[in-house]
Amino acid sequence: MSGDTGMSTRAGGVLAATCISTLVVNANTSAVSILLPAISEDTGTSVATLQWAVTGYSLVGAAVIVTSGSLGDVFGRKRVFQLGLLLFVASCVLIALAQSGAMVIAGRVIQGAAGATILACGLSLLSVAKKGDEQLRAVSLWGAAAAVGAALGPLLGGVLVGITGWQGLFWIDAVVALLCMVLTAVTVTESRDPTRPRTIDYAGTVLIALTLTPLILAVTMSGEWGWISVGTLSCLAIAIAAGMAFVAVERRVAVPLLDLALLRNRVLVGSTIAILIGAGTINGLMYLLSLYFQDPAALGFSPLQAGLATLPATVGLVVVAPMVPKLAARFGGRQTIGVGFAVTAAGFVIVGLVDASWQYAAFLLPLVAIAVGMGLSNGPASSAATASVPENQVGGASGVSNMARYVGAAVATALAATIYGSVIGNQTADGASPSDALAAGLAAASWMMAIFSFLGVLMAFVIARHRAPTGTLNDAAASAAAHTHTLPTSATARSGSLS
Repeated sequence: MSGDTGMSTRAGGVLAATCISTLVVNANTSAVSILLPAISEDTGTSVATLQWAVTGYSLVGAAVIVTSGSLGDVFGRKRVFQLGLLLFVASCVLIALAQSGAMVIAGRVIQGAAGATILACGLSLLSVAKKGDEQLRAVSLWGAAAAVGAALGPLLGGVLVGITGWQGLFWIDAVVALLCMVLTAVTVTESRDPTRPRTIDYAGTVLIALTLTPLILAVTMSGEWGWISVGTLSCLAIAIAAGMAFVAVERRVAVPLLDLALLRNRVLVGSTIAILIGAGTINGLMYLLSLYFQDPAALGFSPLQAGLATLPATVGLVVVAPMVPKLAARFGGRQTIGVGFAVTAAGFVIVGLVDASWQYAAFLLPLVAIAVGMGLSNGPASSAATASVPENQVGGASGVSNMARYVGAAVATALAATIYGSVIGNQTADGASPSDALAAGLAAASWMMAIFSFLGVLMAFVIARHRAPTGTLNDAAASAAAHTHTLPTSATARSGSLS
């Protein structure tokens, strides 16, 4: 960004503060699904209700991710970043002290705002503190921290449940976030963008939340209310009205949350939908497997065993992704995206054939296939989002794709949870055994995600030719982090600053 001031920092301070905080946020986010059965047992809240601890986080993150970056540009990136860390600490303490599921959900909603703010402003702080090759290396390290945190979160959560109880994760995260606050206060100099208009699209932020909340509520409660009930139809009507109001507001505000002109870009739209599908399916998968693996009527794993069992999906994705940019450079980005989603769809189809007799070994092949497929599709889709626009629209394109990740995670997790729970309830009512009912629920939800993944294949046909990354080390880091955040690649148009 031009016109940035206060760019000096003490050596390594901003890099350490942003990378550590990003690792913690992503580890916390990916660990929560593993903790849900333990939280349910302690608080007496059903897992179906605690699904809002996952979807509520993503819902608020979708509304806040772009706005928090704008707040940093206007009021100071360090100040807003510190506010995000403070909110994160407060949310961790609230969750750790929670005696009810409602308190856990409330804490996670706050945490959604905090996490999005930390990611958005942390990357901005890093981008103005470094320039040129040094900037690219720093952002690559940030991306690597994000990827490692997301991959190891479920394992970390499983370990801590056995040692400290589920509350331990949040106490540790609170302490680390406090240390990041101190480190930031001591080493990071304030910066802002004086050339940016001071207008903030608060209305757009609220309307995003008003669109997603009733939509997810309708999806979640449809099994109990019925799809044509007054409650469900009312929620859908509110969501549609809020969505229309959002479009109207975005056409009029000086600095919109979403530049609607970007939606005329075919490559950006296709890649954004691909990103939404990828984020939705991986989050839905982790939610379902965390519950299925730990249920006594299924595999009966401990939280630690469940965390280990999900490693082929999480670590596998991060291991495969860095190899993808060179493949995309050779064979084409959209071809790689299409093959990736096809492999992912095949993995979900196999899980859709699950039987109550399956042991963990039967899940390994489809989990590896899903991980490989997502590793192939995530990086090129993220790269296409920023490579498809001119330099002055890169920030907007990145914001759209990052928002899409949160939307995909919220909607797909809610839909997967609803299908899983509804099928289990129906099977149980029909006299099926608990193990058969659970397998049927997992199968039905997996078929839904297989269909979503097939839609991702179709996006490869929507995405036209665009600039491809050359396969540098920085491209590899951006690809590894692509399932959590969009980072620039060698294909991105830029003038030396990232946003």
